[in-house]
Amino acid sequence: MNYNQNKKIAQITSQTLIIGVDIAKFKHVARAQDFRGIEFGSTCYFENTKEGFYHFLKWISEIKKEQSMDKVVVGMEPTGHYWFNLAHILKENEIKFVVVNPLHVKKSKELDDNSPTKNDVKDAKVIAQLVKDGRYAEPTIPQGVYAELRVAKKIRDLLTDDLQTVQGQVHNWIDRYFPEFLTVFKKWEGKAALQFLKLYALPHEIIDFSDQELLTHLRKAVTRSVGLNKIQELKQAASKSIGLRQGSDMAKLELKTLLDKYDLIQLKFEDLGSKIDILLDKIPGVPQMLAIKGVGRDTVAGFFAEVGDLNDYTHPRQIIKLAGLSLKENTSGKHKGKTTITKRGRKKLRALLFRVCMILVAKNSAFKALHAYYTQRSDNPLKKMQSLIALCNKLIRIFFSISKKQFEFSEEKMLKDVPHLSVAKNIEMAA
Repeated sequence: MNYNQNKKIAQITSQTLIIGVDIAKFKHVARAQDFRGIEFGSTCYFENTKEGFYHFLKWISEIKKEQSMDKVVVGMEPTGHYWFNLAHILKENEIKFVVVNPLHVKKSKELDDNSPTKNDVKDAKVIAQLVKDGRYAEPTIPQGVYAELRVAKKIRDLLTDDLQTVQGQVHNWIDRYFPEFLTVFKKWEGKAALQFLKLYALPHEIIDFSDQELLTHLRKAVTRSVGLNKIQELKQAASKSIGLRQGSDMAKLELKTLLDKYDLIQLKFEDLGSKIDILLDKIPGVPQMLAIKGVGRDTVAGFFAEVGDLNDYTHPRQIIKLAGLSLKENTSGKHKGKTTITKRGRKKLRALLFRVCMILVAKNSAFKALHAYYTQRSDNPLKKMQSLIALCNKLIRIFFSISKKQFEFSEEKMLKDVPHLSVAKNIEMAA
């Protein structure tokens, strides 16, 4: 992924055929031109099918031969997920492809005809012109273990959404049929609480069970720590319950259905977790990353799922920009506006890094000391949020270096960038 404007422009030569493709769900539109903007051939319409892709590749080959060109660059907007299939076909055929920012396309479409008209044919030309001017990015398409991790992360997000839905539905059931249950147990997902819910009984039915029957049922999941005292407390709460009694048969079926879904999701999480562990074992530097206090398996898996192979990057600044953590400023003349992050990049990657840095500040003495230095230094102290963003960038650099060199993380080495007096003071404060 190359963000150097000069290098990107230099890749477009007189021997480069530039293709602009407007991506759609069913039918794409492509136009071809050279580095001066002179258009070749007629507009190519091709469907999002195998036959359509072959037609597109043949069209490129014919123009390339006709114009005696030896290189091809295909530019496109990253429209949803519809561009993935075309990108993979181009990669398989060793054709370079790049992406342009949809916002740039929108703002550039009036440069040629001074008209706000928008259509697929016009957009394809605008995309080609942006590629000609070097206004593109080279995306990384995950391969092998990184592609597997990307899909695993997506599955995990889906399971998390399903789990949150089921959790809310169980809370809803408890509020309707046994609102006193959560006065006995702090949360219903604990082993003991969950086992009592699996009686599939309403409060007035729980009273009819003997203490020994309830204890026997409890011991199937919990062998100690919870016993007769908790059972008597539960029965007392059940005797005073204001829970609904109407529709009791279907209410118990509803609870059974919800808890079955909950158990299934938990099993899916365990199965997915073991598969993710196997994938992480294949990536160099992961053991050293996991050795950092406060960094867990889900963080490392999520990081590689979003970023892919770090060998595709030449500098950690590229990942910082990918996460939308690079800085932007708004100045004009004597006016100097706020400096903030761009937030143009992978939202999930940015959120993941921010969450883990909050944990690191609480649990990792080096990050805690650095956070204290950033926020308390006499010269240009940062706000807490600004400090966390700086630590996110620091973590990216650490992950990048560990992946390249597989060295053990050292808290002392990390703090070398801090002036020695502040380091000594902050380490003492962290301790």
